[in-house]
Amino acid sequence: MTRQVRQLGVAEYEPTWRAMQAFTDARTADTPDELWVVEHPPVYTLGMAGKEEHLLRHTNIPLVRTDRGGQVTYHGPGQLVVYLMIDFKRLGVGVRELVRRIENAIIATLAGYGIQANGDVNAPGVYVDGAKVASLGLRIKGGAVYHGLSLNVDMDLTPFGWINPCGYAGLRVTQLRELGVAASLAEVAARLVPELERAIDAPVAVPQAD
Repeated sequence: MTRQVRQLGVAEYEPTWRAMQAFTDARTADTPDELWVVEHPPVYTLGMAGKEEHLLRHTNIPLVRTDRGGQVTYHGPGQLVVYLMIDFKRLGVGVRELVRRIENAIIATLAGYGIQANGDVNAPGVYVDGAKVASLGLRIKGGAVYHGLSLNVDMDLTPFGWINPCGYAGLRVTQLRELGVAASLAEVAARLVPELERAIDAPVAVPQAD
């Protein structure tokens, strides 16, 4: 089934989130999956189980309580966000496998820039030398996935210092510019989206009998 990639440009977080909910509620077994590529104005988002104590300083950056998993994170200009509107039942993998596939797509994208990155089974996301460069937060409803990932490309990282990123005090955050990559969001998206599609479409491994 053909998957559509939507380029949303710069869009406010909350209307985009509501559009994700509406898309998911309206989809049927025949609805093609979509990837939404977007950049948000400054906003903090707090997951369903998120604790406001992880917001260390109140600023003029709005805080939105959302329905994804995870704690608090920051979105802002210069960060690439991709939302994965995926039929989870049709995919035929578990949640942990889907998270691993998304992480691997980001890791492969960074490898294309000569950056060695890794995931963490205990803390979803992608890291370079212990600093977080990409975050993941998903929601599964009615057998469908929405929300997705954020990859720091070329942004002001200061607002991350006013939170415990993803609920981890003292977690270092980095971005592609600090890692020596001078690329626009569009250029990075042009590499990341095909990697995501390859990862999503990878065949499900069948356990081998002994």
